Amino acid sequence: MTDTLVTLIGGGGFLGRYVAQVLLEGGARVRIAQRDPRRAFFLKPLGGLGQTQFVAADISKPESIAHAVAGSDAVVNLVGILNGNFQKVQVEGARIVAEAAAQAGVAAFVHVSAIGADAASASAYGRSKGEGEAAVRAAFAAATILRPSIVFGREDQFVNRFAAMIASAPIVPVLRAGTKFQPVYVGDVAQAVAAALANPDLAAGKTLELGGPDIVSMGALVRWIAKATGRKRAIVELPDAIGAAIATLGFLPGAPITTDQWKMLANDNVVTGSDGLKALGITPTPLDAVAAGWLVRYRKGGRFAAPTAT
Repeated sequence: MTDTLVTLIGGGGFLGRYVAQVLLEGGARVRIAQRDPRRAFFLKPLGGLGQTQFVAADISKPESIAHAVAGSDAVVNLVGILNGNFQKVQVEGARIVAEAAAQAGVAAFVHVSAIGADAASASAYGRSKGEGEAAVRAAFAAATILRPSIVFGREDQFVNRFAAMIASAPIVPVLRAGTKFQPVYVGDVAQAVAAALANPDLAAGKTLELGGPDIVSMGALVRWIAKATGRKRAIVELPDAIGAAIATLGFLPGAPITTDQWKMLANDNVVTGSDGLKALGITPTPLDAVAAGWLVRYRKGGRFAAPTAT
């Protein structure tokens, strides 16, 4: 990847910052494209002089994306949302980025989707991910599509959300406690993106699912977080009838949930197709191997608390 110019659409986000770091360490030049590139300036120190570039781009505006990818050797689309206009962002936006990459003649294109992407999904999120993948394939047939399970890391919005709930509430309600996940470390996903770009013979034209080494239920995950943060809490697994009512209202104290997210939780979020990490030669990182580094802030006493066995 030395001296290769890789444009990261949404490169200043949670996953993007890790992808940028891996690429910069590998000698690539990285162009961060997002609506407000100033919010990604924290990435500058990760690269050498002239190794990082920043450009304003909006996936709803084709001309801005075309400008952002011009001259690139590879493009990665990292843009995704959990709430909002899924059609605009995850279908039309994905199509716009893929078409721009194809028109620019880039050698490799990686699109980050999600396990559960299915145009026939009961949830709008799942449908938009599936339709977005189809739009990418239509525009850039050799694209690599990566489908991670729940991605965890210091800045994530999943493990941290539950850790904050556990730290602040004596009773922690859990919806869809039996739903299974295969949490994957953000650093491993970033490595997968870089490997897909560097090894087109392994990844071009393929859809690869990414999961960590452990499969865990929602209830077990919440209990693990409580133990890791040294918090003794009453964890209550709610019946589906109550969970559905809460989802209809769109709110659970400390952890907002929408009806669409409730529908997403009806299905396990685990690898069922091609094991992408294995195919790309990446050893998955267990949650308990890295979580202590950031979950310490949720313990009573924070970093000064006594270590907690996990």
